[in-house]
Amino acid sequence: MVDPTSELEEDVDEESAPSCAACGEPALGTGHRTVTWVDGDDAVHRHFCSESCREDWDDERPAATE
Repeated sequence: MVDPTSELEEDVDEESAPSCAACGEPALGTGHRTVTWVDGDDAVHRHFCSESCREDWDDERPAATE
């Protein structure tokens, strides 16, 4: 997959773009949002096609511990 966070976004098409975690549509273009967190030794990413889908997402990240 081509880097969907590239500023160029020229190489990302609907087939290579990640799916929106909220609606399943391709997450690309200027509305694309990404949430990233660390789970153990892994980086976990959720992509969204818009800020609206990002806000609608049922946040699955573990609560921050202090």
